[in-house]
Amino acid sequence: MPTEILMPALSPTMEEGTLAKWLVKEGDTVAAGDILAEIETDKATMEFEAVDEGVIGKILVEEGSAGVKVNAPIAVLLAEGESAEDAAPAKPAAEAPKAAEKAAPAAAPAATAAPAATKGADGGRVFASPLARRIAADKGLDLSAIKGTGPHGRIVKADVTGATAGAAPKSAAAPAAAAAAPAEAPKAAAAAMPTGPDAAQVMRMYEGRDYDEVKLDGMRRTVAARLTEAKQTIPHFYLRRDIKLDALMKFRGQLNKQLEGRGVKLSVNDFIIKACANALQQVPAANAVWAGDRMLRLKPSDVAVAVAVDGGLFTPVLKDAHQKSISALSAEMKDLATRARDRKLAPHEYVGGSFAISNLGMFGIENFDAVINPPHGAILAVGAGVKKPVVGADGELTVATVMSVTLSVDHRVIDGALGAELLQAIVDNLENPMTMLA
Repeated sequence: MPTEILMPALSPTMEEGTLAKWLVKEGDTVAAGDILAEIETDKATMEFEAVDEGVIGKILVEEGSAGVKVNAPIAVLLAEGESAEDAAPAKPAAEAPKAAEKAAPAAAPAATAAPAATKGADGGRVFASPLARRIAADKGLDLSAIKGTGPHGRIVKADVTGATAGAAPKSAAAPAAAAAAPAEAPKAAAAAMPTGPDAAQVMRMYEGRDYDEVKLDGMRRTVAARLTEAKQTIPHFYLRRDIKLDALMKFRGQLNKQLEGRGVKLSVNDFIIKACANALQQVPAANAVWAGDRMLRLKPSDVAVAVAVDGGLFTPVLKDAHQKSISALSAEMKDLATRARDRKLAPHEYVGGSFAISNLGMFGIENFDAVINPPHGAILAVGAGVKKPVVGADGELTVATVMSVTLSVDHRVIDGALGAELLQAIVDNLENPMTMLA
């Protein structure tokens, strides 16, 4: 029977996307690894690869279609000897969300359809082609026990055709699924939280007034949903400190002069990234994320940095930042920021991290409170460096360049004293910048 090609989940947070462009047409023969389409997620435009060979029998979703749910059928793939007439009738667009929720991956009867989002032993999603899922369902195989050889480790037809021994029956996964059911309760509770007046109510408030209605794109919807989730579910608390930057500014000037021949120019933000990365190593208990019913304490310092783009923001992650030189962090950050603004980042470049930095100092903002990006344990809001009168170590009044920072902390992950210890480590690193090179 013909196989349905489903809307893929191209990032861990993707729930729907825009089918921007088809790169094949009905009747084309494709092989595993061929590019089928360009799909816009909430963050970027990405290519979608075929995972099985066959002929494109029917395109179900036209290019340019927005709001296509993950796991909704978008095309039909025909194997040798099959025809488009063998395919089940295409579901109307209005039923696509239901199809995604039911996660029915193949154009086979419901009794033999394999689930679309099989979970692996580690709780992660198992990626498999629709045809591989159908064969696995027919043979009673557990996809989580099969190693995929397709693109990005995806399980394809060849992986399940000869699989028998060592692949446990699907019924073995039932206890794990039952155990995971309570985890859905917090989601239901979150959904019941008040969300304010709806669009119709707000528009009635401004009836008769002149305004432009701005439709939300995928990124803005995602930003709105995640910030709402953060403020409703994360118990924020805030720690504030002033940091004297004079030693850092002098040290930065010396380094930039020495690095001028290499075309390297370090920014204050580069030093802040390094200071935070080192602080997470110095206070390892604070290098943690919230995982629903537990915490995960990370060993590396993976630091995310907010980058403003048209219509929203990205938080690209600098992995193992504690192990990299300040000049290496500077070059990596420039590259990530440039590609973020061009919407060219891959999901693995902006997903993860335990800590984030949001710097509005370049806009003249002296201090602000940032919203934690789940599941991070904290985020540092950085203001502008401003010359202020301060009392020196000798008790004399003097002038110093002072930067105000605010650490927003998830109290489930980091308690007050631990947060204060982390912020003190950040301050010490920035006020004694040479120690960051040790």
